[in-house]
This record gives sequence, structure tokens and C-alpha cells, in this order.
Amino acid sequence: MSPETVFQFANTLVLPQWLLMVVAPRWSVTRWLMDTYLVPVCLAVIYVIYLFSGGPVDFGSFGSLAGLKLLFANGGDGVMLAGWVHYLAFDLVAGSVVLRDAQARQIPHWLIIVPLFFCFMLGPVGLLLYWLIRTIRTQKLV
Repeated sequence: MSPETVFQFANTLVLPQWLLMVVAPRWSVTRWLMDTYLVPVCLAVIYVIYLFSGGPVDFGSFGSLAGLKLLFANGGDGVMLAGWVHYLAFDLVAGSVVLRDAQARQIPHWLIIVPLFFCFMLGPVGLLLYWLIRTIRTQKLV
């Protein structure tokens, strides 16, 4: 498969779980997807394949911004796709953590819809928004 096709597949793969977390957060299928980590694990397989598809990765590149820029510039579509899949996987895990934590703390679901959206689009922003909501609702930092 071409990197573009895999890109489209990966983007499509995460959508059902995100939608279920928003519209059916307590449904058994939603819980099963969150508990098994099935979608992030599938993304992890794609990540490994494309991260190493261009040969060995220079892990020293992660030590500086300049090195990281070179890694993405010289790594081609495979490294760029791996980077994107990395975001998709970990943003979905972050969204799952937000949903689980909100349910455990009995935070009304309508309050976490916006943080879930931001977890989907801008992972850390969604996590920050949820943390603010959680802190205000529970009056606790932990």
C-alpha cells in the first residue's frame, strides 16, 4: 500500500472509536475498544512498519530540534507517516484516559465532549482542558 493510502486508512481507523467515546461512552463496544487498546495497537503496527521502512532510524536525531527536522526532511513519506500515526495512536489513548477518568470521577459526560474533541485534534490541549474541568469539579489536583 502507498503511504497515502495508509494515511487515509489510519485516519479512518480512529474515527469509530472517537465517535463512540462521544456519543456512546458507556456502551459495551466502546468500553471493549478502550479496554483492549485494539485501535492504538493496530496503529502501532503501522508505526513500526513505516518508521523502519526507510532503513535504520538515527535515534540521535531525537536529541535536538535540528536533528528532528533532518529526520523528517530526509526520512521521506515513511517517517512522516509514522510521525502522524504516532499522534493518532497517542491522542486516542489520551482520549480514552480522559473518558475513563471522567466516568470514575462521575464528571458529567457533556463536560468532556469539548476536551475529547481537542484530544482528537490537538491531543495535549484536550488533556489540559480536561484537567482544568476535573480540577474545578473535584476541587482536587489529584
